[in-house]
Amino acid sequence: MPTVDLHSKDDYASIYYTTNTPYCNVGGFDPEKPPIVILPPAFLDSTWTEAQMGDSRLNKNYNIIAFDMRSSGKSICRPSGRHDSWVDAADLAFCFQILHLPPSHILALEGTSVYCALRFAVLFPELCLSLTLVNVPAPSELKWIYQNIDELVHAACFSDDLEPFQQATFECIEFLFGPNSDADLVDDLVTFWETTMPPSQRVRTAETTSLYINRSPMDPEACSLITQPVLVIQGEKNELCPKKYAEALVEQLTGVPDGAVLYEVKGGRSMISVVPGNASIVNNVFFKFLGRLPHYRSDITPPTLSLRDRMKIALNRFSEITGMDITSLDPLSSLSFSCVTDEVMTAQTEILKHYQKGARDAFTPTAVEGSPPRRYSQRDREEWSYTEKSRLSINSKTISLHPDRINFDIERIHKSSLRSEIQSFQSSTTSGDAPLIKGAFSSINDKQNGKRLKSSKAIESQNINSSPSIRLRS
Repeated sequence: MPTVDLHSKDDYASIYYTTNTPYCNVGGFDPEKPPIVILPPAFLDSTWTEAQMGDSRLNKNYNIIAFDMRSSGKSICRPSGRHDSWVDAADLAFCFQILHLPPSHILALEGTSVYCALRFAVLFPELCLSLTLVNVPAPSELKWIYQNIDELVHAACFSDDLEPFQQATFECIEFLFGPNSDADLVDDLVTFWETTMPPSQRVRTAETTSLYINRSPMDPEACSLITQPVLVIQGEKNELCPKKYAEALVEQLTGVPDGAVLYEVKGGRSMISVVPGNASIVNNVFFKFLGRLPHYRSDITPPTLSLRDRMKIALNRFSEITGMDITSLDPLSSLSFSCVTDEVMTAQTEILKHYQKGARDAFTPTAVEGSPPRRYSQRDREEWSYTEKSRLSINSKTISLHPDRINFDIERIHKSSLRSEIQSFQSSTTSGDAPLIKGAFSSINDKQNGKRLKSSKAIESQNINSSPSIRLRS
């Protein structure tokens, strides 16, 4: 299995990658073709880059390599509360230098991959030929998204049987991809999460989720340091990543020659790099963007600087950008590039410890890696849809939704037939099983980000908080 092993005194990670070459190795690159590095969408891995890998326009004309992030897919890592997008950028830089990759075009497919790519371009500009960012999320997660993802992920991580796990994953799909998704796509997504993110692997899921919902913005001055050509592809109807944040990023990229390009996919929502039809549009726009850039070769040659020296240069630049003290930090550790505060790091570490408890004996749909016991389509999907009126979502609790996503009816919680379910949920919160990711970070993020968590009164009036935030217990 092709991996890059990263060792240091305080960290270990093995980063998995795949390529479009016959034997999935960098040695098979055609030196005449330019290289593309793909970073997968949030909560998915490199197997979900097949829409790009299999596109004849890209596959025929470019050398392509896709990486799994350290806590997703086939990559493995030592869990750490210091994991953020700066750490992911350092991981990518280590992979470049260890594999002797040439400077490459970076294609970041949604979510945390976007902010990893931006940080990579700032710290290692000579390795980045261009940036293509698909669906730019808000610099800090929006409150209504933050709450819902926390609830859905927690329900999946602590499911004790196949039915509640599939119910939670289906609601995750409806939330991330929107209602009425392609049936085959839904089946593939449920299968993927059953085999790669079951409750027995919930520590990895918690780390990935914390990375996503607790992300912090990059300073506009750092964005101005990016000088590579930039293309931003945004879904027109994407409520999870509103267009205004892509437009704001484009304005901040003042160092890009002739400015960054923003392309809007008509009718596109979230995960447009995965959804059939939209993915082809993304590929076509990306292909045409690359066609306007100078041609580069893919010569595999060792870097001129040693690994330590190059990472030390990057660490010094990281310090200049963030103001972090790097005096005692090891340049050969990706965690040295973490910008997480001590308070958040402590809370995040406690969350990982909590999710670790009982994980070894937690429910797993399959005893070994492979197909789940049944396809999700064998069940009636409609009975689990949170968009259906007069029904509760996972945890017997209504999911708070943005008015642009759905106009839901809160009167249903007053129906007598549901009282027992609500009481059951309230009693479970007192036993310590309520979600922890949101509870641990909400107060911290309020202090750090201030106004960003203040939603409008119209949105907050639709939120139903059946239980208070729960603090971590010793």
